[in-house]
Amino acid sequence: MVKDRTSAGQSEMGVNFPQTGSGRSTSALGRAVVADAMRAVDPVGSRAAEAETSWRREYRVHFRRLVEAGLLSRDAAVSIARDGLASMQGRMKFSTVDGEMGLAEATALPVAAPLATAIVTGGGTAEEELVLPYQGERLRAAHLLRRLDMWVADGIVEPSCAEAVRLVVDNPQWLTLAGHRVAVLGAAAEMSPLTALLRWGAEVVAVDLPRPAIWQRLIGTARRYAGRLHVPVASARHDLDAGTGMGADLLHDVHRITGWLAGLDGPLVLGNYAYADGALHVRVTAAVDALTTHLLHQRSDVGLAFLATPTDVFAVPAEAVAEATRRWAVHEGIGRIRRPLRIVSGGRLLARNYPPGADPGINDSLVVQQGPNYALAKRLQRWRATQARAEGTPVSLRVAPSTRTRSVIKNRLLAAAFAGAHRFGIEVFEPATSNTLMAALLVHDLCAGRPAEDHPWRDEAFAAAHGGLWRQPYAPRSVLGIAVLFGAGTARG
Repeated sequence: MVKDRTSAGQSEMGVNFPQTGSGRSTSALGRAVVADAMRAVDPVGSRAAEAETSWRREYRVHFRRLVEAGLLSRDAAVSIARDGLASMQGRMKFSTVDGEMGLAEATALPVAAPLATAIVTGGGTAEEELVLPYQGERLRAAHLLRRLDMWVADGIVEPSCAEAVRLVVDNPQWLTLAGHRVAVLGAAAEMSPLTALLRWGAEVVAVDLPRPAIWQRLIGTARRYAGRLHVPVASARHDLDAGTGMGADLLHDVHRITGWLAGLDGPLVLGNYAYADGALHVRVTAAVDALTTHLLHQRSDVGLAFLATPTDVFAVPAEAVAEATRRWAVHEGIGRIRRPLRIVSGGRLLARNYPPGADPGINDSLVVQQGPNYALAKRLQRWRATQARAEGTPVSLRVAPSTRTRSVIKNRLLAAAFAGAHRFGIEVFEPATSNTLMAALLVHDLCAGRPAEDHPWRDEAFAAAHGGLWRQPYAPRSVLGIAVLFGAGTARG
């Protein structure tokens, strides 16, 4: 859990929340941005967000309403995205010893010591087929295709996800991403596609913190595999072996990173995989979005890539609603005691995932324990994807499955819920499986492409790997407590 206000020990420099009368309030920022996003499309919802007095607990109501309001039309969805992003960029600040400025001004600051580039060329042989690590095995060819079929049958991924991956399997020459250069912001993150892309022989640009341990690992990975890694170096005395003199901090060096990326040759895919806990996640996401806006204005050859979290609110296809409804009607497993559990809990436990026949359905998988800062950071990425698509920029945004990353399982409640999730037809993935699967979907999007859908929600639903949250019979929060009970012993072990 994070505090409502940035702590006194947290750096006040760099990208930061705006000052209010009582400090830098994360809740005040969240309320204001959500209200601004809805103001033109849903004035009542906007006023409700502004008036919310228990933001840390009730934020989920307003984040759901953002999606519902956007379903009115394509223009409504784009309006919400555009106004939310403008509010965020207008409100967040860049703090220096001399005062504060807006984010747009910060990305255009003169750079006294520009970043240079070191290139690490791998010595390995590029993998010439898609191989997916899964439960101790390396699935390829027919074994991989069978696993995709099983995931579809079990409702773990949308059929369009399996079709996209099959297309990559059928076109292994795509794996090198010839003609593309992927800039991975948050290169060392567990969900980063960096390792998979280098294994396939792709050209990768890495951005991460200036910490030697990070760069020793990334450079070791680049040398082991077949791709080429472009590394930002801050000093002529950088040492690739020691990992020193390289990297940059998005919070404090956003203008240096922006200038460096702007100067790279050739088409660039800007992938945001950066993650931080709590309020820091919002700050980092705001920094990346300011950098993205600057690059989109400076260059005409930039594409964007994001991973959406399944623990959010999405509009989902009628087919997913129909499958969840069918499963609701089958009284198996815990469904045999559904009625008494619902009576005892006043209807809170084992509630329906959707009203029958909803088209689209609203899957509300927000987890209160993840907090409003996480929800805001991930929603900002979805908004940027929506606005960029509307303006003709190529975008890959894919829903990634719940994954046992260190940042998630350190929360004991979430770790227990993950351990018990299989009881409800939900699969939680290991990081190596998730990041390889999502890298394959990125390859699909860059090489196969597809026209934009008639509404942004359909773009978000395409090729979703939600882990089962969309097609299970029960509303996710209505089974969270039971999953925690089932998984508590396993998680402790």
